[in-house]
Amino acid sequence: MATRVGLLSLGCPKNQVNAERMLAALQEAGMELTENIYADGADAVIVNTCGFIDDAKREAVECILEMAELKEEGLVRRILVTGCLAESYREQIKREIPEVDAVLGLGANEDIAHYVFEALAGEQKETWPELGCLPLGGPRRLLSPAHWAYLMLADGCDNRCAYCKIPDIRGPFRSRPEEDILEEARQLAGRGVKELVLIAQDTTRYGLDLYGARTLPGLLRKLCRIDGIAWLRLLYCYPDEVTDELIQVMAEEPNIVKYIDLPLQHIDDRILRAMGRRGTQAQIRELLQKLRGQIPGIAIRTTFLVGFPGEDEQAFEALSAFVEEQRFERMGVFAFSPQEGTPAYGMPGQVDPEVASRRAEILNQQQAEIADRLKAEAVGGVLPAIIEDYDGYTDSYMGRTALDAPEIDGGIILISPRDLENGDIVNVRVAGVREDDLLGRVLP
Repeated sequence: MATRVGLLSLGCPKNQVNAERMLAALQEAGMELTENIYADGADAVIVNTCGFIDDAKREAVECILEMAELKEEGLVRRILVTGCLAESYREQIKREIPEVDAVLGLGANEDIAHYVFEALAGEQKETWPELGCLPLGGPRRLLSPAHWAYLMLADGCDNRCAYCKIPDIRGPFRSRPEEDILEEARQLAGRGVKELVLIAQDTTRYGLDLYGARTLPGLLRKLCRIDGIAWLRLLYCYPDEVTDELIQVMAEEPNIVKYIDLPLQHIDDRILRAMGRRGTQAQIRELLQKLRGQIPGIAIRTTFLVGFPGEDEQAFEALSAFVEEQRFERMGVFAFSPQEGTPAYGMPGQVDPEVASRRAEILNQQQAEIADRLKAEAVGGVLPAIIEDYDGYTDSYMGRTALDAPEIDGGIILISPRDLENGDIVNVRVAGVREDDLLGRVLP
């Protein structure tokens, strides 16, 4: 009887791709993947953790504790913990949760099947191989729907923002060779994937370490020539790395959806400097003007961090005014949570957590009102959309416009004059708004 393994993956899309590679390796080793651990149990469970912010850490610990309860009930035999929390907190995990059988650093992912077999043989393991051992390519068992997938361009980060542990957790920035990326894209297209969502800690830095230049624009041109790939989407673009060449490619290539994820974090120059962010308010404004001027209709997603040490009411009010002025199509807000080992952890001027949470609530409410206005303005217009699901009860389809990233943004509920399949890309006329979703009709 095959060894039955379950995998729970938490956190960001980069973590999901790591999980997909581990699942493929487990299958290659002859293991059976268990879909429902809670109901069916498993010989071994792998918890692929996130450890970026406090909420993510809490979620990871709660998940490990749930697996420990299943182990006590006899539904799970062994527990292995990997991912960013395992890399960052190392010996603490097994000390605090002794039910864990193995704590594995990210560099151990390539040999995950080996560590599962060791755990099942009764061996207790704590190991953190070099981060360079973490594979950037290789087979994947997709966790996303069949019509879209993440495509990882690089891992690690060299930016060293004052609030962030990612460079310590995932190591220095490492680009994948271009041909490796293109080959994986061709394979995904051959499997029916129509939308590729390009990810890295900083996609705009792609190629600098391998080729001595930022080569994302050229890579995008080549990805656009792959048969079957209808949409390319860019996430995690560092503002000062968005070049005129990249903007030109996005404007010229019809396969690149008019959408960019551009985490700005703040707009006050003093706070930006304290954060270790490159660029100034003036440069950010210039970039936003270029993007909107050269790519009409572009949807800009951004994130802001409030409550950073030294953020006084004046700095926050400047950020709030900026949000109101810019009317970002998509926006997320995080309250600062100090991370041990980062420069921001011991900075003077720490903001009361309740004040930071209140500021986050203010910006979130502000953005909700902006989003409602933007949705209302979209009514009557025509947008391309990709079909995600069918609801037989209402005879309608759930889709996602080109201005909405999967698993992040909203959707559109569609009525169609013809039968459609998941992954079909159609033009729709926006007819109305229902809560967070648009309503639309598929054009003949």
